[in-house]
Amino acid sequence: MSRTADASEGLDETAMGGGPLVVGGITLASRLVVGTGKYATYADMARSLDASGTDCVTVAVRRERLLNAAGENILDHLDASRYALLPNTAGCFSADDAVRVARLGRELLRDMGSATSEWVKLEVLGDTKTLLPDPVGTLAATEKLVSEGFTVLVYTSDDPVIAKRLKDLGAASVMPAGSPIGSGQGILNPNNLRICLEYLKDGDPAYPVIVDAGVGTASDVAAAMELGADGVLLNTAIAHAQDPVRMAVAMKAACVAGRLAFLSGRIPRRLYATASSPDEGRIVQPT
Repeated sequence: MSRTADASEGLDETAMGGGPLVVGGITLASRLVVGTGKYATYADMARSLDASGTDCVTVAVRRERLLNAAGENILDHLDASRYALLPNTAGCFSADDAVRVARLGRELLRDMGSATSEWVKLEVLGDTKTLLPDPVGTLAATEKLVSEGFTVLVYTSDDPVIAKRLKDLGAASVMPAGSPIGSGQGILNPNNLRICLEYLKDGDPAYPVIVDAGVGTASDVAAAMELGADGVLLNTAIAHAQDPVRMAVAMKAACVAGRLAFLSGRIPRRLYATASSPDEGRIVQPT
């Protein structure tokens, strides 16, 4: 059996030629980034993160989001030596608020000795109903944070023009949404994501593009990766699954499978059938 067909390899896309994901100078073995919110308990969160295979997790750094009802701090349940911690500005509805929260996250991670203390997952939201990004505020906050030395991974819509402008402002990774946050609708507009990927990778194929938000199940992750995304960021799809740990395993497998399918190159779609058996040696019946 060939190396690439050996199941003992554990479906490791790095071993099969995919290579690791590099964002802002940090190398990530897994292309799945997982959030830490919405779990029933921190124990459920820890088991799910472990099962997902992720080595990068996002954390909302507002004080009211760091503590649960029992007063436990989520940071006490995350091993900074195992996971790259990515503070996010979830719940911010203005550029100024997002910048303030990003600075708070930097100080928290510096105190923890995290190698990713300059990282931020930037969210500037437009309204509480859709949780869609505010494009004007997102552009302003990105420009400000980049000027302050942050490594900005920025959540945006699937608008290719905005995506390109965010990259031009210095974002380390642009993260277009598959669908609204927590909606579970999956990839609603694959054509826009294809154009985002084209614009963002033009002349810079290694630029990391991560699909962020809207994943509902494993097939959504595979679909995003098959489009050519470099990674997928998700939270609710695991945290609110009936069995979060099993779903985490499914997401891990889907991420690897989708990446390998993209690297392998799918066959073209055809209107009519194409015989899978060769014509050579076939017996032709007389007419």
